[in-house]
Amino acid sequence: MTPFLDIRHVRKEYGPVVAVHDVELTIERGEFMTFLGPSGSGKSTTLYILAGFEQPSSGDILLNGKTILDTPSHKRNIGMVFQRYTLFPHLSVGDNIAYPLKVRGWSKASITERVRQMLALVRLEGFEDRRPAQMSGGQQQRVALARALAYDPPVLLMDEPLSALDKKLREEIQYEIRRIHQETEVTILYVTHDQEEALRLSDRIAVFSRGVIDQIGTGAELYAHPRTRFVAEFIGDSDFLPCQLLSAQNGRADVTLPGDVTVAGIPLHGAAADGKALQLMLRPERIALSREKDGHALAAVVEDITFLGNNIHVKTRIGEEAAVSVRLPFGHEAVSGLARGMPVWLSFDPDTAHVFTA
Repeated sequence: MTPFLDIRHVRKEYGPVVAVHDVELTIERGEFMTFLGPSGSGKSTTLYILAGFEQPSSGDILLNGKTILDTPSHKRNIGMVFQRYTLFPHLSVGDNIAYPLKVRGWSKASITERVRQMLALVRLEGFEDRRPAQMSGGQQQRVALARALAYDPPVLLMDEPLSALDKKLREEIQYEIRRIHQETEVTILYVTHDQEEALRLSDRIAVFSRGVIDQIGTGAELYAHPRTRFVAEFIGDSDFLPCQLLSAQNGRADVTLPGDVTVAGIPLHGAAADGKALQLMLRPERIALSREKDGHALAAVVEDITFLGNNIHVKTRIGEEAAVSVRLPFGHEAVSGLARGMPVWLSFDPDTAHVFTA
């Protein structure tokens, strides 16, 4: 079966700088795919190549089995929403939404009906005569979204559209984007550096790093089964401890941790030799804290305790080796009477940890 959108070995060079290196992925019709990564990772460049604003140095992009690289950006019929709202300030909300329809030669009656539908979709009924300057940032971004969807594009590209909004408003618009995606079933490619935003919105996430895709998967897959240290650090919170490999078999490792604690059967990523120095990754919310030693527990000392609403963040130190954070729910029995300088024991399920070779 032919993929709906097929990105094949796309590479983009700017002189000696390789911004995108051999990016390859397929997107299904109606999917919400997010490109997640830090600044300079190649995610926006890849999006601009899809939009037709940039040409790749090599590779191809196919939509419904046909290349679009020879098609100018304005003829690709792809919707685009930018970080800046890019609304025409001299036009009303209704005229902003109508603009791409007029360019495409829609009849006046069809335009009027479509503008009405789009305002209802983004829940801005009655705003058609307002100017952008009379609206909040969140409302303006919803108008930009309505305009991009007005001509029913097969693909909608969104380049960090919410980064200029405050946290509360950003979360509200994220909910609206998710709702609109479910109602329209448009294929969305979304760029962000915000992991929480990516997890909240996406069907799948492509994690970019230095011009390549490190891993593609659902948010749950990336969190629970990171293939690289970069993905482990970028999706969710994590701490790393030095460890020594004792043995490895079938993708699992037996390791020695600080304090000569041995833990067996931890998922291993990368090739490793016995005795090689490695890094153990732990999630703060997957660590159990106790006043008494329980099995293969790590001895630690409490350095700081921070109240974070429904969570308590406990920072501990294991000898001189490393700091390890523990996140416990508010009211957890382990927090009662806890104080700085107090000795504690840390334990974890080997299946929730990961060993990386780099």
